[in-house]
Amino acid sequence: MRRKELPIFLQYLIRKYREFQEQGVDPKEWRLPPLHQISELLGSSVPNLREQLAVARALGFVEAKPKVGIHLRPYTFRPPISLSLQVAVAMDRHHFDQYLDLRRRLEKMYFLEAVQSLTEEDKQELRALVDEAFQKLNEDPIRIPHREHRDLHLIVYRRLDNPFVRGLLEAFWDAYEAVGLSRYKDLDYLRTIWEYHKRMVQAIMEDDYQAAYQALVQHLGMLEQRKEQPSVQPSIVGMWEDEF
Repeated sequence: MRRKELPIFLQYLIRKYREFQEQGVDPKEWRLPPLHQISELLGSSVPNLREQLAVARALGFVEAKPKVGIHLRPYTFRPPISLSLQVAVAMDRHHFDQYLDLRRRLEKMYFLEAVQSLTEEDKQELRALVDEAFQKLNEDPIRIPHREHRDLHLIVYRRLDNPFVRGLLEAFWDAYEAVGLSRYKDLDYLRTIWEYHKRMVQAIMEDDYQAAYQALVQHLGMLEQRKEQPSVQPSIVGMWEDEF
């Protein structure tokens, strides 16, 4: 069966991506010409290219803003997965449970490879996140350390040389927020979760990666026990989600 060719605008983006890479251009400077110039270059109408540009934006390949122009972005797997996942979860909440299972397997599978690639700066950042989380949990009223939770897990995998695994994990946190799991958990549960995080990070700091892995597995097991709970936000006095 003959392979279907990519739309002409996506082909153009691929060529520009390779050019920028070969020339060593800073990704912040990956600016593309205005759409009417690209139209003349490719011999395709502006309306047609505008439609393809919308697709490229949804896929995370470009960023386009009025008076700023079109910028090509470094490749990331997150945007299309996140968008598709959020639609899937809105259609059927069970899809989140299935993706949660995928996320648990991915984190466990790649954990040892990921933590051994962390820099000293990464480890210090993880320690700081744990300290910030406990500070929020000890306030009155407490603040839910969701940002710290998300950042901690993503930092662990940030050096992994696999954009697809990183994108899948990043998309998980978008869906996690969409179903309401970032909100209103009981204090005992939050403290227990962060004790596991504290143990995991301390083991990483000491290069005891097997101990860190065991703490991760226990933490993920707690989330599995709660996945059947509804995502409706209960009213809990004295507890606020940290939005900042």
